[in-house]
Amino acid sequence: MASVQEQVLPATGSRLVLRSRLGAFTLVLLCAVQFLDIADTAIVNVALPSIQHSLGFSQQNLQWVASGYILTYGGFLLLGGRLGDLLGRRRVLLTGLAVFAASSLTAGLANSPGLLVGARLVQGIGAALMAPAALSELTTSFREGKDRNTALGAWGAISGMAAAAGVFLGGVISQGPGWQWIFFVNPPVCVLVAAGALALLAPDRASTASRAAFDSQGAVLVTGGMLLLVYSLVRAPVVGWGSLQTILTLAASAILLIAFAGNEIRSRYPLVPFAILRVKGLVAADLTQLIAFTGFFSMFFYATLYMQETLHYSPLKAGAAYLPITAGFAIAGGVASQLVTRIGTRPVVVAGCLIAGAGIYYVSRVPLHGSYVSDLLPGFLVMSLGAGSVFVSVTAAANAGVPPDKAGLAAGLLNSSQQIGSALGLAILSAVAITRTDHLAAAHVPQAVAADAGYHQALLVGGILMAGAALIALRIGNTRQAAPLVMVSTEPAQGPGAHVPGEGIPPGTTAAPGDGTLPRDGTPPGTTAPPGTAAPVS
Repeated sequence: MASVQEQVLPATGSRLVLRSRLGAFTLVLLCAVQFLDIADTAIVNVALPSIQHSLGFSQQNLQWVASGYILTYGGFLLLGGRLGDLLGRRRVLLTGLAVFAASSLTAGLANSPGLLVGARLVQGIGAALMAPAALSELTTSFREGKDRNTALGAWGAISGMAAAAGVFLGGVISQGPGWQWIFFVNPPVCVLVAAGALALLAPDRASTASRAAFDSQGAVLVTGGMLLLVYSLVRAPVVGWGSLQTILTLAASAILLIAFAGNEIRSRYPLVPFAILRVKGLVAADLTQLIAFTGFFSMFFYATLYMQETLHYSPLKAGAAYLPITAGFAIAGGVASQLVTRIGTRPVVVAGCLIAGAGIYYVSRVPLHGSYVSDLLPGFLVMSLGAGSVFVSVTAAANAGVPPDKAGLAAGLLNSSQQIGSALGLAILSAVAITRTDHLAAAHVPQAVAADAGYHQALLVGGILMAGAALIALRIGNTRQAAPLVMVSTEPAQGPGAHVPGEGIPPGTTAAPGDGTLPRDGTPPGTTAPPGTAAPVS
């Protein structure tokens, strides 16, 4: 590691290449952060019965072991992403790792329901700091073109693999050493990742805006609004969409987010500069991710219920059923990252959404007492190939054209769409499943048959939503290379000769030949980028 540490990327315009040891180690490090965040969303679900029996959770409060993490993860993502831009991505990543490790240890040692839920809430905050910092570090560290697309391909593949692996690991650990170890495994991994970050990642300089002022009012408004939004979506299936609680919390969330928008327009140093929304295709990419996760998450949730409640699989067997999905995501990630370079992000996202939707639809057609090999596995594999392609290409599309000093914000927006999509999918599809089950139960259909029909109905709607994301994906910029776009500055004008935040080279100058740096378009100093590679292609 010492030899690698000597090659730490300087805080300038330099770019990593994957063929170097430093590039490979950095990619593994950042993907490990994403694996931790995503796996911890899924790993708890299989262990919930064991946790309920051990700590005496009521059925109503048990959901907060899983939902508490999602609540603060989704609620703090925008703030976490922007803090990485303002305070330094490595610093925020290390802070998130420390919070995540400490809260994981607390969760494993918890001897009461309240302490475990509190630890999960804090754990979500740690994840919200880690995820956007790691993704923005990735997008600003690797050279544009094939290297960055391959790195984003690995990141996107890890997201799907972690979701599947989390379910499997949850079953293995809860039936083995005990549910406490789903939390105890996190601190040692966090320590290793933190050591790697200190060795491989160069310290960031805080931006001029962060030294001058911090939009604390905007931070409070957006975090409060996002927390209430995710809380409303998590609680809606329990209390009902038409309940007073759901209506009031959604209304309060809307009021806070509208107030946040007004604050950002007036603020000299906005927490979320709205100029970023003018990056071509960014909004469409984030919306595609949101709708895709609405359908994707439903498959894991309801397919697991089907296997455990209808087919009577043990937690371990149900978790193992998802292992082939990890291979599908790995294959899709490798293929999609190369296709993005050749044909652009838009056709890959559209095709991926349609393929994933077809896979989920196939699963929704499984008979009451179906077979894993003939009824579930084909749909799982098709879904993983499609969804893996989507997550790789939509990540590339959502980060293309984003200036380096806004990369954390772009990562926060993308990760927020993922978390809100998951919560929204569970809320909507739970209502679909319950409505179908209650309707059949009222017609005196056996309970097992009615419940199974509810699972299938939810999966059907999930498949439709995943395929429907393809329509939004048509508005994504067809990015072949993650090159920067010219954006209107949202910060006060600098004095003559001042450095542009995040650039490391004074405006009006170019990198000297032989200084080891590459311009932002990925071409060697003194050369011109080929036509069509300097910006996203429409």
